[in-house]
Amino acid sequence: MSQSLIRLPEVQRRTSYSKAWIYRLMSQGKFPASVKIGTRAIAFVESEIDEWISQRIAEYREEIA
Repeated sequence: MSQSLIRLPEVQRRTSYSKAWIYRLMSQGKFPASVKIGTRAIAFVESEIDEWISQRIAEYREEIA
């Protein structure tokens, strides 16, 4: 598993979600938590984001099957 960190703009690009929606999902425990990497900077663990995306795809495919 990749332990790379990706920043919020890349997460937004991969999910097509807005910053506000990502933060809302995080507060509801429905999105991977961010990692504080500096006083005013956060990032996300790339493998957790990839896994979250894969889960959404799998859930969708189960619904339409």
